[in-house]
Amino acid sequence: MNTPLAERLRPKTLNDYISQTHLVGKDGPLYQHIKSGVLPSLILWGPPGIGKTTLANIIANESARPFFKLSAINSGVKDIREVIDKAKKSGGLFTTKNPILFIDEIHRFSKSQQDSLLEAVEKGWVTLIGATTENPSFEVIPALLSRCQVYILNSFSKEDLEQLLQRAITKDDVLSKKKITLKETEQLLRLSGGDARKLLNIFELIVASFGDDKIIITNDAVLNQVQNNTARYDKTGEQHYDIISAFIKSIRGSDPNAAVYYLARMIEGGEDVKFIARRLLILASEDIGNANPTALVIANSTFQAVSVIGNPESRIILSQCATYLACSPKSNAAYEAINKAQQLVKETGDLSVPLPVRNAPTKLMKDIGYGENYKYAHNYENNFVTQEFMPTEIINTKLYNPGKNAREDAQRQKLKQLWKEKYGY
Repeated sequence: MNTPLAERLRPKTLNDYISQTHLVGKDGPLYQHIKSGVLPSLILWGPPGIGKTTLANIIANESARPFFKLSAINSGVKDIREVIDKAKKSGGLFTTKNPILFIDEIHRFSKSQQDSLLEAVEKGWVTLIGATTENPSFEVIPALLSRCQVYILNSFSKEDLEQLLQRAITKDDVLSKKKITLKETEQLLRLSGGDARKLLNIFELIVASFGDDKIIITNDAVLNQVQNNTARYDKTGEQHYDIISAFIKSIRGSDPNAAVYYLARMIEGGEDVKFIARRLLILASEDIGNANPTALVIANSTFQAVSVIGNPESRIILSQCATYLACSPKSNAAYEAINKAQQLVKETGDLSVPLPVRNAPTKLMKDIGYGENYKYAHNYENNFVTQEFMPTEIINTKLYNPGKNAREDAQRQKLKQLWKEKYGY
């Protein structure tokens, strides 16, 4: 049988679909949409091999709708219009059973390609389901995004993946006829990186290597068969996350040589230059921050430049940015500060804002004390005056702790001078 295991095991119903209970469980929004028969256009966002295409097929099957599929990699505006015309003829206008148009990797569509979908989605000729591994806020045009619901698919848990392996052993027409003992799973799960499709492909490869012998899957057996698994970069997801992880960690670790090597791996593999630039932009704030604020400026300029220039010249700009960030002093103080602040908000809830620092746009608000006794900093020497900004319950709580580098050491001294012992700087 030439059909890959992942395809043979593809679920056909929601009952067979593993994971994503927050979406397809009894209380999940997609489950409710399917059962009600009223399905909005939507974007499925999640890592590769998590079941986005499968879910789109199940939605179409269970809602009894015609199903049309396009891949953003090899489809143009002409293809989109042809499919929309077919969908209009098959579905019936202004019904709740509009045909489904599924677009895989919708983030790879250009603005003009996405624009060509707007009328069909707006007028209900089709119900759009887009699948993407990238943040739709960046990659889907606002006009189209506003017409769609965005649903996030979570990565598979260890239990989900092990359940999938057991299903392959017991339910697959081919593997169920073999004597397979799944003794260890750690290496299978590690090599798959949470990608169910990749997991099943590796598993089928391992099983085939035993021939007709008794099959005992161990970590050593997996490692002996799966060699050079990371030798090539595949922009569709096989090594996508491994390489970008190594790239980011090389810059964080101040190694420009490793950084530019992994950058070359991605460029040679055909990675989207905007994806690389966006990750550099995040890193500039998360890992460098106030140790060198210029890093964020350069990263932002890089993102804007590669968005305009494209390949092949973008490689030069990306190399400049990556090496600059790698050589920059590092600090994650701003990243740690917002993490602590968000955790504090979760623990303490909606605390009352002190009256002096509240806004008072109406007379009533002024009468009840909003803004009363607020001290306008610019009216005081050095543009500073001691006053309390935090809610009473958490006064003196320090969330921002400057890093140990020249710029943030200066910030620490400034804060210590202003606030004395209040925050313990």
